[in-house]
Amino acid sequence: MTAQPARPTPIPLTVLTGFLGAGKTTLLNRLLRDPALADTVVIVNEFGEVGLDHLLIETVEEDMILLGAGCLCCTVRGDLIATLEDLLRKRDNGRIAPFRRVVIETTGLADPAPILHALLYHPYLAMRFALQGVVTVVDAVNGMGTLDAHAEAVRQAAVADRIVLTKADLPGEQEAALRARLARLNPAAAVLPADAPAEAVFGGLFGVDGKIADVRAWLGAEAVAAAEAHHHHHDHHHHDVNRHDAAIRAFSLVSPEPVPRAAFEMFLDLLRSGQGPNLLRLKGLVGLADAPERPIVVHGVQHVVHAPVTLDGWPGPDRTSRLVLILRDGDPVFVRRLWDAFLGRPAVDAPDAAALTGNPLAIPGGP
Repeated sequence: MTAQPARPTPIPLTVLTGFLGAGKTTLLNRLLRDPALADTVVIVNEFGEVGLDHLLIETVEEDMILLGAGCLCCTVRGDLIATLEDLLRKRDNGRIAPFRRVVIETTGLADPAPILHALLYHPYLAMRFALQGVVTVVDAVNGMGTLDAHAEAVRQAAVADRIVLTKADLPGEQEAALRARLARLNPAAAVLPADAPAEAVFGGLFGVDGKIADVRAWLGAEAVAAAEAHHHHHDHHHHDVNRHDAAIRAFSLVSPEPVPRAAFEMFLDLLRSGQGPNLLRLKGLVGLADAPERPIVVHGVQHVVHAPVTLDGWPGPDRTSRLVLILRDGDPVFVRRLWDAFLGRPAVDAPDAAALTGNPLAIPGGP
């Protein structure tokens, strides 16, 4: 019998986003000098918008240039999927160097969700690329005003795995207030300074060798739990209904016992169908009852969930399953009840659940 060819090691892919003027170009210019980003492909919308002129070495072919440190930069040729497929063909055919990671830089007004959907929906791209995560650049000087004025900026911060704070040369009350707001909006995201090394910015769930990296740091469940407790005791009366991020809630679900696979899959299906675009982000480390020593890593954006990745073992002695969710206009109490129901646990009374989550927002049709 002919042996099946080995599946290629997935290539880590990161989406770099941030509102207009946040400093994405400056960050890219600095990071592309870092040897850690050697053999990286950077996909941009237009070369003229990015301004990587001092890094240009030669034109490889139309819409593709070679940068310092062995990086390639190419423009989206109308369709991101077509661009990624073209890059893979060139890589597999030896027409370009075998790059080790991809960074997609979005426009300043872009919601990163459609880019992530394009990757997660496409069966071939989902097999060849491993979604590393989302990096969002936030301007420390204008960040508060941008979040107040633009819902797109709020979504960019809410779906981020890491937030890079730029223009923070003069720390003070304004930066402290912005950091506090970002922590309420997305407590699972690490906030990094603009001079953070490339691996800290573009690292994440997968290493360039295709292996799983620090799952617990990527998940950020402890930070979410701490934020929930803080909000309950100190912050539940501070919501400003006029702010775009007032309707966004981050919370976690846990199970100390292994979760039945069928129950978990049904929970995810109902969560996706019920919340749809309001489920901004979902990340989790889950032990299933039929293979409790080999947990799965799940992550998704809105109604699209990446195929789970099975680990060889737990990253530490703790065997607790954890899901981190970020909802917009959703009700954490309803989701907790759903989770408890599928796990066969007694339903938590609404007042008690509300005490765990602060001041939950009503959801149409919710209990």
